[in-house]
Amino acid sequence: MPGGPVATGGGLGGDAPKNKWAGIAMTAFSAFGGILFGYDTGVINGVKVMAPWLERFGDTVDADGLAALSSSRESLVVSILSAGTFFGALLGAPAADYLGRKWGIIFACLVFCFGVALQVGSNSVGISLFVVGRVFAGLGVGLVSCLVPMYQSEWSGHLLSSPKWIRGAIVSGYQWAITIGLLLAAVIDDATKNRPGPSSWQIPTAVQFIWAFVLAGGMLFLPESPRWFIMRGRDAEAAKSLGRLTGFSSSDPELLADLDEIKTNLEAEKELSSNSYMDCFRSTDNKILFRTLSGIFLQAWQQLTGINFIFYYGTTFFKNSGISNSFLITIATSIVNVFMTLPGMWGVERFGRRRLLLVGAAGMSLCEFIVAIVGVTVSVDNLAGQRVLIAFVCIYIAFFASTWGPIAWVITGEIFPLQVRAKGMSLSTASNWLWNFGIGYATPYLVNKAPGSAGLESKVFFVWGSTCAAAFVFTWFCIPETKGLSLEEIDDMYRETYPWRSVSWRAANINRRGHTVRDTGDKDSSHDGVEEKERV
Repeated sequence: MPGGPVATGGGLGGDAPKNKWAGIAMTAFSAFGGILFGYDTGVINGVKVMAPWLERFGDTVDADGLAALSSSRESLVVSILSAGTFFGALLGAPAADYLGRKWGIIFACLVFCFGVALQVGSNSVGISLFVVGRVFAGLGVGLVSCLVPMYQSEWSGHLLSSPKWIRGAIVSGYQWAITIGLLLAAVIDDATKNRPGPSSWQIPTAVQFIWAFVLAGGMLFLPESPRWFIMRGRDAEAAKSLGRLTGFSSSDPELLADLDEIKTNLEAEKELSSNSYMDCFRSTDNKILFRTLSGIFLQAWQQLTGINFIFYYGTTFFKNSGISNSFLITIATSIVNVFMTLPGMWGVERFGRRRLLLVGAAGMSLCEFIVAIVGVTVSVDNLAGQRVLIAFVCIYIAFFASTWGPIAWVITGEIFPLQVRAKGMSLSTASNWLWNFGIGYATPYLVNKAPGSAGLESKVFFVWGSTCAAAFVFTWFCIPETKGLSLEEIDDMYRETYPWRSVSWRAANINRRGHTVRDTGDKDSSHDGVEEKERV
């Protein structure tokens, strides 16, 4: 990965922090929340096609006389999690502002565990308890999906002396953890699918306790975000918390200067807002309304790429496409998802956010149109055609995993000013889950051939291909390039230019930064400015 310091503004200059790699490990660990998120999203894909689960909760029979799900019940079971996550994401803002980023995550884990317990115990009660458990698990996941990227981006903003890729890569690590969770769900579903009785689905469901315990237990030992302490007027605790990360004394002049810059920014923002949700929708000189809508629609377009069709309904889709071992194909697509997220973690700082989003949208659109064409022209008995279908589904997933998967979270963690960051991220994450719910609920009605459903089957990829093309247009006009900029410089960029001109603004700004630092005679920082100028 490219070297150099991360440009985050309001960070510690001079000598490198004594324990910078401990700081990186600390923020990276919080990405474990992504495993909880991804596993819970993916586990239902396999559980809902297991024979013991269908025999207990199915409400119809298939052509072979076996227990099955109607489109309505399948929609409910799959999508109700996303309904819970939508409200959990909205609760993320008050949880982050009043409980704190750290304790908010721990609270989310407790809510999640309550939901998992209800699902595991639902065999003796019925589908209603399973559904209620999915709702509470969703509340926990929604809280985590809002709080973890916020915690990461605020901490990584202080890692100035660490490698330049760190902010984008750490927040991208959250998406990587999501893909690992999806893969683990696919593997465990496959391992237990042939067990007799309810243990076949109770085991993969109960495994979620492990992920929640590790995340909550680890967070107990991690410090709270200094930015949250400053928002609460607890400056001494902010200095102590930042000192734990950097290895500097809490009275070190450079550390105090870092905190002073955050306080100055916060005071300026308070003059413009009252810290309410309405502030996210005010038309101000730093384009708060535009930034809020950009975050909301960015997360919406991420869902409208159709990726969760694969991870919610992939097993069923591949089975209906004539592929005999659909569980193994689901594992294969999950492996692609995991390993192709790594180039995205590297490329987010090498190539920039905006460029990768544009490339990803174009690549996904092309692949999905090919999958749709193959699906409607090739028989399910045509082995070569099925291989082509699988290949382009994997390429499509690779494009998503290396671009829209991680980068949507990076951008929503960067584009909001501190005063409205919790609420802006909450709204953006809620948008993600609202569309997740809509897609999860509508897909059986779109895809299935049952009475009352559209029966599109693979033709649904024409829809996803079109939405990816629309996502390309949205990115061009609405998403700026934030690579290498501090959270404070991003605020300046929104004031001074438009997203489609942001690349040139960024280059000019970093060039000015390099000259300014050289004028101060700061040897170490001057080197950083020259290096960044050369990279541009």
